[in-house]
Amino acid sequence: MSDQVRSTYTGGITEIIIDRPPVNALDFGTIEALASAFEGADRKNPVLLTGGGSVFSAGVDTKAFAAYTPAEKAGMIRAITRMTASLVCHPAPVIAAVSGHALGGGFVLMLCADVRLITDAASARFGLTESQAGVPFPAGPLEIIREEIEPSLLRRLTLTSQVIGSDTLMECGIADQSVPQSTLIETARARALTVAAQPAFTRVKQQVRGRLMAALRTLADSGIDPVAQSFDL
Repeated sequence: MSDQVRSTYTGGITEIIIDRPPVNALDFGTIEALASAFEGADRKNPVLLTGGGSVFSAGVDTKAFAAYTPAEKAGMIRAITRMTASLVCHPAPVIAAVSGHALGGGFVLMLCADVRLITDAASARFGLTESQAGVPFPAGPLEIIREEIEPSLLRRLTLTSQVIGSDTLMECGIADQSVPQSTLIETARARALTVAAQPAFTRVKQQVRGRLMAALRTLADSGIDPVAQSFDL
């Protein structure tokens, strides 16, 4: 496992932690490590995804991305779709414990989860800031945000790079529970076990999120992505 992504198994839960200080930004290696962590997780047990420190993830590491060769940029764009597919397609519950800022790709990671718990810290900020960051949405994340966010809110968040707080995120129905930072992980663990105890969870997840799962698998397997192809030229 990469030093930037830690995976542990305890109490019937696989815990995957993004640990790339200071803001858990996603470079090529971190994205591949996240995909590997989810692909290697026991498919019968719930997964808890969180960020180390006081930030969930600030999204794509734009400085690292800018330094990559065109081939590396294309590869990273495709890897992001494969990574999101591995999260969404995990058959057991995926719980996001959003410990702080979730911006851009970090926001997308939160949307991949079946259940989303966020810190109630007033300082935490959330948004789809790809326009401002200068990195358009890969094909997989584009499918996810269209599926998970209602159109008028999606338009506002993406086209203006508007950043919102935890209260607004709850009001929009994107997050499921706002929790004090001190009890976030403990609450997420309990929620993971409760959700996983439902005997029909996997079947119902397939019914409800199956269209998105299938779309992400197809995109990941095909490698077709207009943003990646722009770097292939």
